[in-house]
Amino acid sequence: MSSPDPQVRGARNHSTRSAARGPVVAVTGAATGVGALLTRRLAESDEVRQVVAIDERRGEVAEATWHVLDVRDPAIAEKLRGADVVVHLAVDLDLETDPAARTAYNVRGTQTVLTAAAAAGVRRVVLCTSTMVYGALPDNDIPLSEDAELRATAEATGVGDLLEVERLGRRGSRAHPGLNVTVVRPAVLVGGTDTALTRYFESPRLLVVAGSRPTWQFCHVEDLVSALEYAALEKVDGEFAVGCEGWLEQEEVEELSGIRRMELPSAVALGAAARLHRIGLTPSPAGDLAYTMHPWVVSVGRLHDAGWRPRWTNEEVLAALLEEVQGRHTVAGRRLGRKDATAAGAAGATVALLGTAALVRQMRKRRGL
Repeated sequence: MSSPDPQVRGARNHSTRSAARGPVVAVTGAATGVGALLTRRLAESDEVRQVVAIDERRGEVAEATWHVLDVRDPAIAEKLRGADVVVHLAVDLDLETDPAARTAYNVRGTQTVLTAAAAAGVRRVVLCTSTMVYGALPDNDIPLSEDAELRATAEATGVGDLLEVERLGRRGSRAHPGLNVTVVRPAVLVGGTDTALTRYFESPRLLVVAGSRPTWQFCHVEDLVSALEYAALEKVDGEFAVGCEGWLEQEEVEELSGIRRMELPSAVALGAAARLHRIGLTPSPAGDLAYTMHPWVVSVGRLHDAGWRPRWTNEEVLAALLEEVQGRHTVAGRRLGRKDATAAGAAGATVALLGTAALVRQMRKRRGL
């Protein structure tokens, strides 16, 4: 049997040496979503020695070392022993999850992971939040600096949890001087995701609040995964944003999507959104509307300085999002069947957008009123 080609043998030896010198990376939330994509990417990387995957069920990446447990379990400290880096992605931002249960899980999980990482001698924890933490405000710079003050409030879905995750990260790095905490903040995330902002593009009309100036910056999950890999390999640290270059104005979004706008006075849009959420007809609180009203696009300079570049443009991500949501019908953040969507569309301009009539009829029918 002939010996392998010298070039191939050399490449394999280099790959083995590189991985042997690389970090052991643990990923929480490794079985699904971004966590699963990152686990696979790291497992295939020549720069990573070993991947430790942690979730409440086993995922599909056979090359990883799996531990099945809840991230809130203090036993996680033992599973992290020997890891150099932990990427914490076990954060629940599901629109349908009970808000109190969601917050309890996110806060307790992050606290436990940070404490366990410090106890296990991990040198770096990577947290993933969102550029939503900067807040959507009319006086925001376009684009915001990554060092800009975090001015978001807890009024939008999950944002309060993300602010608390970041606060815990800052406190963890102060309490454990040997622990480096890196924070990755993606823009509007697209690619197998379901958020109030992706559902905005499932509506029959795009709600535009009169007098507002929406701007849109997207981040495809593939770009987020590559940015998280950069952070795991310690090629970039601190707090940084990840997303496409630049942004799209609302007029560009409407032209590219072919979806017409429905413009409403601020008091009407915010009041209706608040009422619908209060009586349980929609999952999105009125605070989510701010992110479709005011600018919150962010520079991605730190990643650029580290040599990272996005593979996707805003236009490409928007096209991918529109293809992904095709056939779905959402009004006021709530998914409807095709029959409900048709009824809502025939009810008049405001009702078509906010879905009030169709949703109230649906609720009354369920209750036998």
